[in-house]
Amino acid sequence: MTALYSPFPLRSLTLRNRIGVSPMCQYSSVDGFADDWHLVHLGSRAVGGAGMVMAEASGITAAGRISPGDLGIYDDRHVEMLARIAGFIAKQGAAPAIQLAHAGRKAATQRPWHGGKPLPAKEATTGPAGEAAWPIIGPSAIPYDAGYQTPKAADATDITALIAAFVKAAERALRAGFHIIEIHAAHGYLLHSFLSPLSNQRTDAYGGSLENRCRLLLEIVAAVRRVWPERLPLFVRLSCTDWMSGDRRERFEAAAPSWDIDETCTLAGWLKAAGVDVIDCSSGGLHPQQKITVGAGYQVPFAERVRRTGIPTAAVGMITEAMQADQIVRNGQADLVFMAREMLRDPYWPLRHARDLQVKDAAVPKQYGRAFG
Repeated sequence: MTALYSPFPLRSLTLRNRIGVSPMCQYSSVDGFADDWHLVHLGSRAVGGAGMVMAEASGITAAGRISPGDLGIYDDRHVEMLARIAGFIAKQGAAPAIQLAHAGRKAATQRPWHGGKPLPAKEATTGPAGEAAWPIIGPSAIPYDAGYQTPKAADATDITALIAAFVKAAERALRAGFHIIEIHAAHGYLLHSFLSPLSNQRTDAYGGSLENRCRLLLEIVAAVRRVWPERLPLFVRLSCTDWMSGDRRERFEAAAPSWDIDETCTLAGWLKAAGVDVIDCSSGGLHPQQKITVGAGYQVPFAERVRRTGIPTAAVGMITEAMQADQIVRNGQADLVFMAREMLRDPYWPLRHARDLQVKDAAVPKQYGRAFG
């Protein structure tokens, strides 16, 4: 058996292989509701043989959505369709998962096919879909980029409400039948923006030192872990670097400290102690001046470094080939391999490459046996 297709135990679960479908925004919801598109999109990837299928970044509040088309988990009425989706994924033998998210200062933007820019102000709704911006929050009153809204700096009341919203979202995810939840603390969204000193210039208990900048995420994890059953895994997605350090920082006007892999590793230890089971290791998204060195498996070294702290990791980013993915797991660089764009191109990637790697007991649905025999 290849390493990639070996089972992976996680608390009471055992993933049938090490392949996960990363959360990928579909921008196809109305008022946060999932529909048949999400059922077919996620369900086909469970049929395709992945060990885990994770629903997209789902807003814990309406104001926390990236765009008006984002999936939501902020209303009890969202649970019904999410339950249908989670149930279908589970019936195919994959673990149903969902990412809980708040976009922070990157909220209230257009869908990508409408340009992805900030939505126009309510009093000047000239956007391509006639949609207007809503008020946004962040750690400090610093916009993501020129032309973006300036967020309100979250006060004590906002922080209390955010923690409560994550808890409520976790409870809804449990009622919907998801087996894994992931807290999104990457890509410049709210929790990542609290972690990075580039976006967090607070002087209270949530800013300044590394401990303070990590406080909100750790408080959310602790609160969620209290309502998320001990038998079920909890993931956190982190941007392991802002890609603003070293020579790249010289091109940044403030020459300010930024979030990096060393701080990520320290936080990983704290998250493990708080009950987190896997760190989903991504990077970037915090600042428009980031300079990312992109290439095949370019983020795998982050997963390898974090894994050395003693917590399992998932590797992501330009992982497309079966031997590449198998070697990541076999060489101990990560415990899991998550794929996004490659899964959009081929929902049946796990089944197709199981045959290539001569895996004899791949989870081929009987309805598809004639194609993968």
